[in-house]
Amino acid sequence: MISFESLKSEYERNWASLEIRAGRLAEANAVARKALNSKATYQQIERLTGVPWPFAALCHYRESNFDFDTYLGNGESLHRVTTIVPKGRGPFATFVDGAVDAFRIQNFIGAHDWGIARMLFRLEAFNGFGYHAKGVNSPYLYGGSTLYGPPEARAGKFVRDHVFDSNHVDSQLGTAVILHAMMALDSSITLDGGPQFAGRTEPEDDAASTVILMQQALNKLGANPPLAEDGISGPKTRAAVSLFQQQNGLRDTGLLDAATVAAITRAMQQPGAAAQNGDLSQILKRLEDLAQLLRPSAGGTTLPAIVPGNTLPATNDPVSIFERLFALINKTAPMPGPVTPTSPAPVDQLKQVVDLLSTLLNNGGGKPMLGQVNGALGETIGKLLDGKKTALGIGGSVLTALLSSVTASPNASGIAGLLGTIVSAVPGLGQFAMPISLALTVWGVLGKMEKWAQGTAPPPKVTT
Repeated sequence: MISFESLKSEYERNWASLEIRAGRLAEANAVARKALNSKATYQQIERLTGVPWPFAALCHYRESNFDFDTYLGNGESLHRVTTIVPKGRGPFATFVDGAVDAFRIQNFIGAHDWGIARMLFRLEAFNGFGYHAKGVNSPYLYGGSTLYGPPEARAGKFVRDHVFDSNHVDSQLGTAVILHAMMALDSSITLDGGPQFAGRTEPEDDAASTVILMQQALNKLGANPPLAEDGISGPKTRAAVSLFQQQNGLRDTGLLDAATVAAITRAMQQPGAAAQNGDLSQILKRLEDLAQLLRPSAGGTTLPAIVPGNTLPATNDPVSIFERLFALINKTAPMPGPVTPTSPAPVDQLKQVVDLLSTLLNNGGGKPMLGQVNGALGETIGKLLDGKKTALGIGGSVLTALLSSVTASPNASGIAGLLGTIVSAVPGLGQFAMPISLALTVWGVLGKMEKWAQGTAPPPKVTT
């Protein structure tokens, strides 16, 4: 299986022996100088993402030959929504905005190891690891060096998707070759960025277990061509994800977002597994299965686990579902825009929760008994909350306002002490609870209007 650890020694060995071919040295130096001329722009990306500026320059060279009017993730125009994987990105105001987005969805933000082996591994991941199966050093890394092409090494190139020509020599310079030339021209470039803490995993390593499970699931669902179950979301995996999204009415991005992971998980289940008659235990079981897939391997906040012998939360308790969904959204939602990573806005969280619940609960085909407003969370939860949303929303808004005005005090007792304890245990209470409560209130009012419009509202009570 392809992994960084399995390839690390190979990258280090190749880098130590890399020589630029004499006939390509002038070209390599010219490309390196072009990259160095835009150093200030790449350093701006580094300040926003932590990704070393030489890495950004190398990606830019291979994806669009230093065209600053393109999206770094795939070389398409900055000014239109992207149509090849990653799809649906943009438009972006600047090249830097697009670069930050591209590195974010590649899980490069927050990475600590930028030594030469890890850098070459990440560069090759942009293009795919198919050359290893052919016994050829990737031209994406080594084109123009003695490590690729005759007489010193083997040739070969994927001339189009899934078609390998063993006699073709890629004429484009490889990223390792350009990096070698850049370092000869700029002594400030160093490659000693190893992990800061022993045993600390990199972001793409944390995501690998989820990607493997999704690759296995897509293969069982008939992915063609079959995917390598390697935990790397490369071009083939993203193409398979894109096809699944198209076939299942999801937003076509090619990315394993929370709704897509939920839909793939659901597609692997037996038909008819949806919760019935107001029992939410099956929904909670689905969420726990999904949480297990998305739970990071080390560090970070995880969802409450349901283990054998533990009692499931109350089966008619929608609060448990919202708690799990918000925890899930917080761990998986991509953050748009070139800003310092922060938690998603509460309104955005609520929308993602609704979208994810719709995916989990939508069993297709049947016309909902509830209207679009009252049945927005599916028939099961919709019935549970039917007639209660307005009251819950108003009550929640009032309670949130009261709790938000309380200052925790170690000397307080009675009701004040209890409220202070609650406030201190729920940081940012007003920021999250108030928008949800207000949204629930509006939802309830709209639901009542919908019933009146449909003629399904209960008759007024007779008063005497």
